[in-house]
Amino acid sequence: MENTSSIRQITPNDYAKLKEIIDLSFPIFFRYFASHSVSSDDGKVIVSETQGVISGFVKLIKFNLNSQKYGCILWIAVHPSCRRKGFASNLTNAGIDYLKNVDAQAVFASTQIRNNAAQATLGKAVFRKVGFLGLWRIFGWRVLSFYRDIWYAPGEVVFIHIS
Repeated sequence: MENTSSIRQITPNDYAKLKEIIDLSFPIFFRYFASHSVSSDDGKVIVSETQGVISGFVKLIKFNLNSQKYGCILWIAVHPSCRRKGFASNLTNAGIDYLKNVDAQAVFASTQIRNNAAQATLGKAVFRKVGFLGLWRIFGWRVLSFYRDIWYAPGEVVFIHIS
């Protein structure tokens, strides 16, 4: 499948395909959380679609800390048959654009430390790893609230988008 996709907001008819992509993309532990997240009203889900077929999705959230607005790419997944064709990069960039357009001061993302594909996609979109001390400089004592807001899980690494 060539990447001539369009990016659009999710519709109720998309949930079955997203569930399939989630089941094919995430370890069993994370499937419940990803499924619950994409079906919740919190945040926004956008999908990549080619000729009426959904190739992937991204879940975006906004949050406020220290009187500042921030955004986070919470989940990103692409169907295995569509990987390595630019869909994840297109979704990531669309997510950054959306979050910046709603006044996010910075955009964050996190992924499992062993997920090299996700880290490469984030790197292409000019995200850089940020450790606890870097986050402390941004959030101070509210760094723990930040971890809660982005649904941080053990074994993850956090990234910040560099404008």
